[in-house]
Amino acid sequence: MLETLDHPDFLARVEHPENLALYADQLHKCFVLHAQGGVRLPVLEGRSLAVRAGECVALQGASGSGKSTFMRSLYANYRIDQGAIWVKHLGGWVNLPTLPPHDLMAVRQQTIGYVSQFLRVIPRVPAWEVAAEPLMNLGVDADAAQTTVQALFSRLQLPERLWHLSPTTFSGGEKQRVNIAYAFSVDYPILLLDEPTSALDAANREVVMQLIEERKAKGCAMVGIFHDDEVRNRVCDRVLHFA
Repeated sequence: MLETLDHPDFLARVEHPENLALYADQLHKCFVLHAQGGVRLPVLEGRSLAVRAGECVALQGASGSGKSTFMRSLYANYRIDQGAIWVKHLGGWVNLPTLPPHDLMAVRQQTIGYVSQFLRVIPRVPAWEVAAEPLMNLGVDADAAQTTVQALFSRLQLPERLWHLSPTTFSGGEKQRVNIAYAFSVDYPILLLDEPTSALDAANREVVMQLIEERKAKGCAMVGIFHDDEVRNRVCDRVLHFA
């Protein structure tokens, strides 16, 4: 069973710790370019961020400034070199970089959702089943999971003729809608959004903004990269700038 801390030391250093959902504390990340003589490329140097329930923070900056590295570090896709990533999980606090793989998987299943720019699919698995995977991993039966996902597909205007087909041949916008349904099928306390509207038309951008607003109203804490100014200005409460 995953152990959690009720009162980690960092809470004493955070202003207004009530309702805090995620705290990234002095993250450092350096990439070593082995193919170029072992050159070290520092990307994150002491980056911190506190995110509370019901708010959305945008990561903003030029290409190569570290936004994506920071986002992937928050999901523990990248292992940081120094710092801590505290997440409120099942009523206690866990530090993601210290977790063994099976405990990290539990946090991802129950607490942190991620809308990636890329959809990973297995050939011949239908779109509804791809999007329902997070629900079924939590023990939701297939019929109930399918109903939830298909309701999201309908809101996102994904044609019903595609629901039972593999997304391998879908367009970029269709794949992105499956990816959004995948992440929004579960009421995660924390959502990470990596350009969630980049391949969508205006109508579906509006739907995604509504979904984000609804989750914020329910107390979901969000961190996102939004290159669309309209989306960022509407759904985000604060901006963390990357030089």
